[in-house]
Amino acid sequence: MRTKRKVFAYITRGDDENRELLVFEYKGEPEVGLQVPGGTIEDGELLIDALYREVKEETGLPREVLDFVGKIHKYTYYPEHQDKAYERNIFQFEYTGEPIEFFEHMIKSQGRDNGMTLLFRWESIKSLPQLAAEQDKAIELL
Repeated sequence: MRTKRKVFAYITRGDDENRELLVFEYKGEPEVGLQVPGGTIEDGELLIDALYREVKEETGLPREVLDFVGKIHKYTYYPEHQDKAYERNIFQFEYTGEPIEFFEHMIKSQGRDNGMTLLFRWESIKSLPQLAAEQDKAIELL
């Protein structure tokens, strides 16, 4: 079985009582599900470099509005009916930028998602809808 290495970013805002998570859906493809920014770690790429690259590619947010909190979880995800596994490294950032409730961002990358538009919004941690492919597995660690 082959294993791909991934990074995911839980970008949060608000205090403990009102904490929200930045999530997205693909424009025109709601069936793909609600997700958080993340992606594949390239061969030879450092974990932290992959994290910042994926966050920038998928959200367009500059580093200056993201305070790095730290790594909160690592686990292996085994998708059903597939002969592969994903090492998932989940990190948290605190959003410190101007208040914004929702935004769109078009991905500019070398990957297969180049040119796709993502629709971002904030969801309360307390009433978070289920995220696609178990991306919410570490929410309770926030």
